[in-house]
Amino acid sequence: MLHKTRGIVLKTTFYGDTGVVVQVFTAKFGIQSYLINGVRKPKAKVNLNMLQPLHLLEMVVYFKANTSIQRVKEVQPAPVFRSIPYDIVKSTIVMFLNEVLYKSIRQQHTDEQLFDFIYNSIAWFDEHNNASINFHLAFLLKLSKYLGFAPSSRQENGQIFFDLQEGAFCSRPPVHPYYMDQADASTFMALFTTPFENLHGIRISKTDRRNVLNKILVFYTLHTASFGEIRSHQVLEDVLS
Repeated sequence: MLHKTRGIVLKTTFYGDTGVVVQVFTAKFGIQSYLINGVRKPKAKVNLNMLQPLHLLEMVVYFKANTSIQRVKEVQPAPVFRSIPYDIVKSTIVMFLNEVLYKSIRQQHTDEQLFDFIYNSIAWFDEHNNASINFHLAFLLKLSKYLGFAPSSRQENGQIFFDLQEGAFCSRPPVHPYYMDQADASTFMALFTTPFENLHGIRISKTDRRNVLNKILVFYTLHTASFGEIRSHQVLEDVLS
């Protein structure tokens, strides 16, 4: 049976001489793997470029329950990216976010709120030429809400430290090393609560951006099973330095 669904590309793997298997987070079925034949032929109906990480798709697919690899009838970019493939900073940020998403999303079922957040955020990032260089920091913190471990913004007098393990402010440094001091915690929460279009109002030095990103990755490691190491982290730092 045929179904229409939007999709977000997570991973593409070559298959055979001309095919690929594409892992896609779909609005209708959660994460699915699709075999697409002939993609690497000169006159392929489906362009390999549209299957790059975090590209947004409109798909017509077949769905069969309890099948590990599904089939595709039609695939179109929706929307067609205008800036991400041609901007080295944006493309590197997207590569980094894709790796984090691939290691964080486990949904084998429909999660419309999570899907809509990712889809709309990436579309916004592509559309706005003046998007903040801190987009990836804010994206990951806002994403944590949909993954079930959003930081608590509640802060009482004297609570100047942020415990990454508990996801909450505290008045004294925890006994473990997974916490932030007042300066980093303030930036952390500002990124979490500020809409993407207002991020330019948050001034962060290169050193502080690196520190906050490292703390965000620790936050994800503590709250995401089998998160592991992010390999594109250093590439991102090099491009943004």
